[in-house]
Amino acid sequence: MRMWPLYAAGFTTAFGAHAIAANLGGATSLIMLGALLALYDGAEVLLKPIFGSLADRIGLRPVLLGGLVAFAAASAVYVLADDPGWLWAARLGQGAAASAFSPSASALVARLNPAAKHGRAFGSYGFYKSIGYTLGPLLGAVLVWAGGLWLLFLVMTVMGVAVAIWAAVAVPSVPPLPKTRQTVVDLARRLADPAFLGPTSALAAATAALSVAVGFLPVLGREAGLGVIATGAAVSVLALCAALVQPRTGRLLDEGRLSTRTGVFAGLLLTTAGLAAVVLPGLAGILASAVLTGVGTGLITPLAFAALAASTPEARLGQTMGTAELGRELGDAGGPLLVAGVASLAGLTAGFGVLALLLAGRAVLSRPASRRSRST
Repeated sequence: MRMWPLYAAGFTTAFGAHAIAANLGGATSLIMLGALLALYDGAEVLLKPIFGSLADRIGLRPVLLGGLVAFAAASAVYVLADDPGWLWAARLGQGAAASAFSPSASALVARLNPAAKHGRAFGSYGFYKSIGYTLGPLLGAVLVWAGGLWLLFLVMTVMGVAVAIWAAVAVPSVPPLPKTRQTVVDLARRLADPAFLGPTSALAAATAALSVAVGFLPVLGREAGLGVIATGAAVSVLALCAALVQPRTGRLLDEGRLSTRTGVFAGLLLTTAGLAAVVLPGLAGILASAVLTGVGTGLITPLAFAALAASTPEARLGQTMGTAELGRELGDAGGPLLVAGVASLAGLTAGFGVLALLLAGRAVLSRPASRRSRST
């Protein structure tokens, strides 16, 4: 029961990030869409490590509740004003609020579950977050069609309040743990440790591939003469595969039937193959790319988060999760920028190919060395 509000918080941040995509329209709104998405993500990039450290200092639950209330308040700004000029302030506030409750929720997932169940816990958390990414544009489009952006922001206001109340009732208080004083040098040394860099770079790579696939597979579909329904279905298949794979991956990890290193290696290979599959003609290439990318990223995400939780002192979980999610946000922004830059020179397929090569290089670093190291 105490985990469900945390899953709902993961859904909320994912839904809030992508629901504004319902505003898609002509050239002007495309520019606005990109700026509004960047505003939300930019706030997260800057503030997640800060709020993660704050959560370690004052407690994870207060930062979780405060972030959810702030998300509702920021959404209510546009509901009350109902003016496009206030849309920017509302999105900035939503992003800042998500920077508080998102890393707190993932840290609480680790604190409220024994290490032997971290795989299942993060698999379920990732499942509901993926559902938020999937339903964001779809449900957002329906809400905007029914009542405009005002109705969309009203729903997000109610969602933030409801999840905050649910969390206040069901999530137990987790007091901050005593910790030794940390200098800037200590922090830099810990963040440079392979135990942190490995999972975080894998998360960044997976998020970059997922963002590129969601953003550019429909473009490739249109270039191949496919209709809106076919390309939309491909993106939905991608998100569904990513969502369904995560709980199963977490269970395999907890049961000792899958190691982090082997799973991340397999996930990176599948994701690389998914990006490369766009060279196949027509619908076959689009669907193959969607399925392989979805399964690959679904493998990586719970394994990487469980590895971060296992290698981090509980007193520093908020800081670690906040900084790791910063890596994800950089991948979310950097992947599409890289592919778009290459595409402007050599075409979109070449852009996918360059990102595939980078992920293949990252996969080499995760390659299990031997049967003994895999079991370890």
